[in-house]
Amino acid sequence: MDPLNWTGGLGTFLDPILFVLVPIFAVLLVARVIVSAVLPPPTMQTNPDGTLKAVSGGLPVLLPRLSNGVGLLLLAVVLVYLLGGAALGAKAAGIIGGISHQLVPVWVSLVVLFVVSSFYKRRLGLYGKLFDSTIGMIGFALVMFWVFVGIYAHFDLLITHDPLVQVSGMKNKPPGIPLRGAESGDFHWYLLGGDNLARDVFSRVLAGATVVITIAPLATLFAFMVGITLGLPAGYYGGKLDTGLSFLSNLLLAFPVILLFYLLVTPEIVQTGLPQYMAVVLFFFPLVFSGLLIHSRYRTQPRKNVIRLGFVLIPMFLLYMSAVNGANTKIDFWVLDFFDIAPGILVVFVSVVFVNSPTVFRIVRGLTLDIKTRDYVDAAQTRGERPWYIMLWEILPNARGPLIVDFCLRIGYTTILLGTLGFFGLGLPPESPDWGSTINDGRKLLSIYLHPALPPAFALLTMVLGLNLLADGLREESLKD
Repeated sequence: MDPLNWTGGLGTFLDPILFVLVPIFAVLLVARVIVSAVLPPPTMQTNPDGTLKAVSGGLPVLLPRLSNGVGLLLLAVVLVYLLGGAALGAKAAGIIGGISHQLVPVWVSLVVLFVVSSFYKRRLGLYGKLFDSTIGMIGFALVMFWVFVGIYAHFDLLITHDPLVQVSGMKNKPPGIPLRGAESGDFHWYLLGGDNLARDVFSRVLAGATVVITIAPLATLFAFMVGITLGLPAGYYGGKLDTGLSFLSNLLLAFPVILLFYLLVTPEIVQTGLPQYMAVVLFFFPLVFSGLLIHSRYRTQPRKNVIRLGFVLIPMFLLYMSAVNGANTKIDFWVLDFFDIAPGILVVFVSVVFVNSPTVFRIVRGLTLDIKTRDYVDAAQTRGERPWYIMLWEILPNARGPLIVDFCLRIGYTTILLGTLGFFGLGLPPESPDWGSTINDGRKLLSIYLHPALPPAFALLTMVLGLNLLADGLREESLKD
């Protein structure tokens, strides 16, 4: 079987167009920047109704129109590559077509998500308003792309080869190389080549998305539970409680984050059981937060209060005990142990929660100090509402905008931290297909082979970029409220 090139049969028609459009688009962008920096700003003209209008002509108007038009043509060519590849597959459309064909479930999910969300956006609150922001939509598309990739890859719907299996003769092979000894049911190519252990780079990148979307959002959510549960009373009550919690927070923040990570994930610290003891404390905060949230709302309705507390807290407690209890570890006594978290993943998870919690605490505390002076908080106090009701049902909802934005940004920071830990071989198992470990494996031969390191680096870049753009879009829309 012949090796694949990048564009296959589609390249016969599309490659010449692409090679013409790319340099033209680059030249127009450079010219646009130079013209905007050199030429004077447009003059202002007063309309008959008293409003002002910018008056300009020539290059300042022509260049943006030309660059936008060429950019749309370039985007159309890329879409033809993807759509044609999704329809034709690797054999007819090359490496890009093979990748696009494997990702068909992702493309379908993205289209359905955007169509449904756009149709009902006026009923979806801040999420619906996100679709009025171009930056927010681009960021959301990038994030959801990797979320769908991680979900489908977990169920082996996208992966072409086992990301941990080594195939003889495929070590450091370039992209599109045929698989040696492939049988009838096997995928016949390594789309993005093989790494230094003869594993499929494409499959490892997709499997790495599963690791990221599993750890980063959950760890960030747990950190927010800890920060909110401690930050609300610190800002609301003030006094010695605020002083003590703020001192502990500042003490942790004064310690270098990366060094703190290194200390927590080193084998000597792991053997002491410290990460597991930390999990006992940190994982308890979601229980506390959920219990306070329900009890403060339904305190005056005892029957509903008990039912809701039992319905929520009992399953959460069973999950909590299964998470902190581990076979043949320092904490191994719980009988109803439904699952065990891999030691490496637990260490990384606890480390992320522990490092992010102080920052979230300070943000929540600062927002609480500001919001507690508002009139609606005074009105709630006048009605005789309890402090936790005011904190959770009056202050917290009005702080949601900054917290949602920070949540998105913090997932991006966590993704980078996971990549950093994997790159240095800390925390996650050595054979893990996480992006940091894959980049580290590929960079050892980067001067000779580019293909093992670039795809996971690009995946990490697009994921973090999407989260940052999503946060910008959410910030922009939340300011309009």
